[in-house]
Amino acid sequence: PRAPDQFVHGPVRSGFSRLPRQRGLNVATEQGVVVRIDAAGAWVKTVRSEACESCSSKGACHTMGGGKEMEVAVLNPIGARVGDRVVITLGTSPFLKATFLVYMFPVLLLLIGAAAGEWISRSAGVGSPLPSALLGFGALAAGLLLMRIIARRLAAKAEYRPRISRVT
Repeated sequence: PRAPDQFVHGPVRSGFSRLPRQRGLNVATEQGVVVRIDAAGAWVKTVRSEACESCSSKGACHTMGGGKEMEVAVLNPIGARVGDRVVITLGTSPFLKATFLVYMFPVLLLLIGAAAGEWISRSAGVGSPLPSALLGFGALAAGLLLMRIIARRLAAKAEYRPRISRVT
């Protein structure tokens, strides 16, 4: 049996690294092996790196059997084939924008809604925290719904998806 980090063409080095600059943007990179090609791009098998262990979204990646291996859907602008060892990249600017949308936007709306509810409650002379709670959770729900709509639009844009940058 092969070790978890062994593929058909040998081991895959893992771990995100910072490149100096690529087209004016910092990028995160990962190495893997193309396991299948579809109409949307390619699926690359990578080894979960130490950077993944500290990521709060690690459960969103498609892990295979819960181990260290995972498959990532990527764009394939260079025409890599099944079995090719590749380097995949993702610009940090789109990654940070998406992270803000997913984590901060709904919480920000929760706080704004709660503050507005508190202001309304005090203006009306009501001593109850109910308006604050209702507006806060209502704003949170609206933020989550809006986040889902925006996330779908962003996912369709190529700049928000990892891509194969080269075959190694």
